[in-house]
Amino acid sequence: MKMKAVVKRKRELGAELEEVDVPTPQKKEVLVKVLATSICGTDAHIYEWNEWAQSRIRNLPHIMGHEFAGEVVEVGSNVERLKVGDYISCETHIPCNQCVPCLSGQRHLCSNLKIVGVDINGSFAEYVSIPEEVAWKNDKSIPPEIASIQEPLGNAIYATTVTDITGRSVVIFGDGPIGLFSTAVARLSGASKIILVGLIDFRLEMAKSLGADLVLNAKKEKVVECIMDLTGGTGADVVIEMAGANEAIKNGLEVVRKGGVFVAFGIPPSSVTIDYNNQIIFKGITIYGINGREMYRTWLKTSSWLKEGKLKISSVITHKFKLEDFEKGFRLMLHPENSAKIVLFP
Repeated sequence: MKMKAVVKRKRELGAELEEVDVPTPQKKEVLVKVLATSICGTDAHIYEWNEWAQSRIRNLPHIMGHEFAGEVVEVGSNVERLKVGDYISCETHIPCNQCVPCLSGQRHLCSNLKIVGVDINGSFAEYVSIPEEVAWKNDKSIPPEIASIQEPLGNAIYATTVTDITGRSVVIFGDGPIGLFSTAVARLSGASKIILVGLIDFRLEMAKSLGADLVLNAKKEKVVECIMDLTGGTGADVVIEMAGANEAIKNGLEVVRKGGVFVAFGIPPSSVTIDYNNQIIFKGITIYGINGREMYRTWLKTSSWLKEGKLKISSVITHKFKLEDFEKGFRLMLHPENSAKIVLFP
């Protein structure tokens, strides 16, 4: 049996739509018919074939994609929890369950982590086979396009709620989809003031509708001065860095108040120079490093908020394409002046 899939075949810019064999699930795997799959920054790196992709992707050809929702159509012989017809999304981090972090209840920090769409074939296809362990049952009231973005939404929820932000001022650096999700999460979680710093006016306007009290365009405004003025010279209670840019990290450490919290999520392309003494030690700040989502505490919170209709994030999905039109989606990802989250439908 054959299926359509987006395949990275060459070590250069681009990918190809091909007809390939439908995967056969192993004993502890399920075969899923993909209903919706969204494009992540990681997928864009692989499509672009940048330095990260060149160092990380070991085997080609390779089916891209990892954020998705779908229906279980076949189960392996040792599958116990799932059945044909279940509506699932995917926790894309596959833990080994044997290393110290896994045994300590920190499977999201697994030392031998494998990632769907990076280490194994992914979801930009009509079907994908995944371990039962990383399949998350969805409530059927959640539309496939929303269910498909629970993985990145979970990143935002974990990063934003890792510390109590109720009644506290929050500054979010980064206007990508996860930064926008974080804005909505911060508003739902009771932050007193939410400031989002970004680079794209289209997304900054979207952030306002998601709950930001103020947005700052880092290309046009003096970010540190503005935030310090707005906080009476004290700085923000919580800074969430989601841009992964050296300047954003530097500015974030500058504007977090003494005794405040700095949440590190964005991944910079190179090493970062900071004033370790004055920005960390003498300030007495707490730093949280965020990698993925907690398995499965974050998923419980994410699915509950979506099921109850409390988290309004559908506007972040700006474009929907058929799988065959994946190149349109990647062009928007690489030039995102008028887009945010993009979902493909096989």
